[in-house]
Amino acid sequence: MTIEDKLQSVRTDAPAPDHVPRDLVVDLSWTMGFNPNNLVDPYEPCGWLSAPNAPPILYNAVAHGHRHGAGLWVVTHYKDIERVYTDNDYFSNKGTAEFQALIGETFRSIPVAVDPPEHSKYRVFLMPHFGPAAIKKMEDGIRALVIEMIEEFADKGEVDVAWDFGRVFPVRVFMRLMGFPAPMFEQFLDWEWDILHASEPEKRMDALRGVLAFLRSFIAEKEAEPDDALVSKIVHGKIEGGRALTEEEKIGIVWFLWLGGLDTVAATISQMFRRMVLQPEIQAQLRENPTLINSAVEEFLRTQPILGSVRSAKRDFEWHGVQIKAGDSVQCLNCAGNFDPEQFADPRTFDMTRANNRHFTFTAGVHLCLGATLARRELRVLLEEWFKRVPEFRLKPGADATVFPGLLSIRNLPLVWDRE
Repeated sequence: MTIEDKLQSVRTDAPAPDHVPRDLVVDLSWTMGFNPNNLVDPYEPCGWLSAPNAPPILYNAVAHGHRHGAGLWVVTHYKDIERVYTDNDYFSNKGTAEFQALIGETFRSIPVAVDPPEHSKYRVFLMPHFGPAAIKKMEDGIRALVIEMIEEFADKGEVDVAWDFGRVFPVRVFMRLMGFPAPMFEQFLDWEWDILHASEPEKRMDALRGVLAFLRSFIAEKEAEPDDALVSKIVHGKIEGGRALTEEEKIGIVWFLWLGGLDTVAATISQMFRRMVLQPEIQAQLRENPTLINSAVEEFLRTQPILGSVRSAKRDFEWHGVQIKAGDSVQCLNCAGNFDPEQFADPRTFDMTRANNRHFTFTAGVHLCLGATLARRELRVLLEEWFKRVPEFRLKPGADATVFPGLLSIRNLPLVWDRE
């Protein structure tokens, strides 16, 4: 099919604002991870959107799950996505990840929903806890946990790598970092699932009330009894030359870290192992040459862009011949931009030797994912220890390899291998 045929197939009669050209009004809801597929490269259906002759900007009139309940502009080419992420004069992050507004809360999600220049004071405050030096100190603990978990199933010859490992490992790391009590593990995942994925509004609101009540109680506990974990360091921390955080700043930071720390790495792990069973030459190459693990992690990240971030326009301006109005939402479709042929040679090929792999899976600019260094370290350590203990693995016969190409990803992925 030609690009025009592809475009015609997604055009819709859904309503759009008067300033949006009708020929750019489309339904791209299928790019948001709600439609499953069985492709080796589950993001392949989005590939045509970043072709050189594809429209640089479209208007998705059917934006399921968008926070304003309305349509939004969508950019799909690398250079345009980069502009949205880095041009703070024209694009704002206010309102991002502020699910708490559904129950009348007015605190901000910090630092993600705070724009420059105010954003920098929070970033400077938090980065020492998430920078390379801090994560390096965590590595021995991460490695010990990975080894402990793998050795529980290595001799059994099988594991559900999505449910029993991917869902658990990064959350246990996160809970230790924050100082959260281990028995809250399942409750945290239940709350987070309902907040991000439940279709019933009341279920989402109940989860929000539950987690915020817990977090406020936990903050109060750490105010009274400090420890060495991150929540305690946050609530006793100082910013702007010595000022104590306000109560709204404390809950805003702890809430956002809680929300961001639970399932993004889990989704990445599940998709990573799915790719390795569908393309066994990847695991064979890594097993033979472990020095490729670091660059392979970047390629797994590039080819698995589980989120596409949204910004809002701060002013009226013209872009690519269309009028953008102040307040319009603009989504960066990372599942297209990470495969832009003008940025990545042979973009649909998984190339673990790829150089200058500047993908958008962690976004870009001042709002680059705070946990990017930790996520990379978790994935690298996991692969290093996995290949030492688990021989060639494959999908369990009869298992379903369906994936939702996004944050929902894979709930179950049973793997098997020959026991030695």
